[in-house]
Amino acid sequence: MKYHHSKRHRAESSGVKLTEADAALVKGMLQRGDRQHDIAAWFGVNGGRIAEIATGFNFHWVVAADPSDLPPEGPYPSGRMATEAQRALDQALSALTIAETTLTSLRHGEVRQKHRQ
Repeated sequence: MKYHHSKRHRAESSGVKLTEADAALVKGMLQRGDRQHDIAAWFGVNGGRIAEIATGFNFHWVVAADPSDLPPEGPYPSGRMATEAQRALDQALSALTIAETTLTSLRHGEVRQKHRQ
């Protein structure tokens, strides 16, 4: 059986494109000392895109963002951690909705009892 190495199967592009505003944040985060890996995770891009900004290959004309405009320092949650956090938030919301419904029912019951007296 022959294997053809001429065609490489690659995943589709994420479609995430960094803008000038993003590049300004990247430069500010680099100046702050953030790791390129963490910056890439924040923007959801490959670390190579951050390296291209760091070396001036892309967005060489963009000035770093002011430190007060930067996102919090990394490391940032992984996709797995974010999914687990979302599940926990969904469960908490469900519990709050049930509690709200129960309290509303109890309050309506108290109002009915007051009208009967």
